[in-house]
Amino acid sequence: MCDEVAEINVRVMRSEGCEDIELPRYMSDGASGMDLCAAVNGDMELEPGAVKLVPTGIHISLPPGYEAQVRPRSGLALKKAITVLNSPGTVDSDYRNEVGVILANFGEETFAVTRGMRIAQMIIARTCRAVLQEVDRLDGTARGLGGFGSTGGAGA
Repeated sequence: MCDEVAEINVRVMRSEGCEDIELPRYMSDGASGMDLCAAVNGDMELEPGAVKLVPTGIHISLPPGYEAQVRPRSGLALKKAITVLNSPGTVDSDYRNEVGVILANFGEETFAVTRGMRIAQMIIARTCRAVLQEVDRLDGTARGLGGFGSTGGAGA
């Protein structure tokens, strides 16, 4: 069980030339994620079916035991079919390079990513390190060796 933490300190540094890009921030009191903004120079065209790495202009330093998860913004996903391809993308606590967002356009129209546009959200989450123990046999469950969709539900 992880300790409850209301707030942690995350150090953030802007990339050179990105002083005009808004730092990530929560857009409401109940928001889980901070919005990440694009630090593109000019417009970046994202053609239908295209995938591009979009810079955010920030570097972060997370405490050990934490990660930043980069996720899609629901409005862009629903209205424009723009998503974060490796969702959720993980920023490890020892990563210090610029945070980038892998955007994919699953829509039918070209999407213009503009400087300062809110393109994704970043959630700070606690992590635990696992110690793997190799065994000859695993304990049994009601599901057993059932594969994907074996618990029923839609489409199964």
